Amino acid sequence: MKTIYPLEEAQQLPVWRRPITLLFLMAAAMPIAFSTWSALLNNFVIEMAAFDGSDIGWLHTVREIPGFLAIGVIAIIMFMREQVLGIVSLALLGVATAITAWFPSMGGILTITMLSSIGFHYYETVNQSLQLQWLPKDRAPQMLGWIMAAGSAATLIAYVLIVLSWERFDLTYNVVYLLSGGLTALIALFCFVAYPQFESPNPQVKKFILRKRYWLYYALQFMAGARRQIFVVFAGFMMVERFGFDVHEVTGLYLVNLMANMLLAPVFGKVVARYGERWALIFEYVGLVTVFLAYGGIYWFGWGVVLASILYVLDHLFFALALALKTYFQKIADPGDIAPTAAVAFTINHIAAVFLPALLGYLWLISPGAVFLLAAGMAGTSLALACLIPRHPEPGNETVFARFARAAPAE
Repeated sequence: MKTIYPLEEAQQLPVWRRPITLLFLMAAAMPIAFSTWSALLNNFVIEMAAFDGSDIGWLHTVREIPGFLAIGVIAIIMFMREQVLGIVSLALLGVATAITAWFPSMGGILTITMLSSIGFHYYETVNQSLQLQWLPKDRAPQMLGWIMAAGSAATLIAYVLIVLSWERFDLTYNVVYLLSGGLTALIALFCFVAYPQFESPNPQVKKFILRKRYWLYYALQFMAGARRQIFVVFAGFMMVERFGFDVHEVTGLYLVNLMANMLLAPVFGKVVARYGERWALIFEYVGLVTVFLAYGGIYWFGWGVVLASILYVLDHLFFALALALKTYFQKIADPGDIAPTAAVAFTINHIAAVFLPALLGYLWLISPGAVFLLAAGMAGTSLALACLIPRHPEPGNETVFARFARAAPAE
């Protein structure tokens, strides 16, 4: 039986065994497997299984099904602690990634992708919940920025190794997947063995909840999931299909993204803390509208690979500001609602993700530019919603409409 430490007592532990250190370690472990899988994916499926735009759309639809079912976390945490579930999910992601290259066929790739996706989405659901429970509100934006930077730094090392060694040592997909996924699984095992169980001061509601006052957060999550799918599925696929990028070239592009995130994620955290979630998200969505319209211009006007590469990096940077959505919810939520709402929000985030990739895969075959035009429209909708966030969100002041409700005379 593991020792359970309340959060306030956990601060007496050695630094390397404290909750914040565990968050940093898990944040570094997850992208080693997931980001490596993503970096190699488009080349792997095109070279080994001859995927086209429709096939890649179906792959990502299957990958997002576990995200849609993330609400199942609520049932699991009835008999398993969130911390344990997060570590087990991390291990599943690592093991599934490690054996990805063993199944170079449509059916095999879809099956192993489903398993790794269960690990990824359940880990992410629990991880977001633990971050918001364990980090103090006044320091959360900055700490989330540093945690994002830690994940980027770990992935940076993996990508540098791929870029420097892929051609030089004639690496195979199997070797890279085994090493990256295996390392993530080993770190998950270490997290399980080396750390005690930490107890949040606010017991979490272990049932499905859907609160009216969180409606804006739900709407922003839905639009974020729909919009991000277009980037995740088709932006990288475009670099390989249209411009013929090889593995080390795609990974090199990811390297630039990572270095930029390492430098700017902590800065973004400070920006959110200073200017608030509203202005941070407005800036993000204005930028994304511009980027997606420019993506469309690549197909409509024949703009070249240099612009496409720049847009790809900018896209990643704007998405890094999404930490503001986490801290917005932390500020408006009842402390006991964080775990169940994280699961509900993850499911809402993936509603569109289940059908959009497959449907847009067929649209891609007809007009790739139209896919990015649709993404620009989604980013514009998110921009309109972000304008409804008040400058100082808190319970009872979740949207700008709350002030009118308070000003209304009592009957």
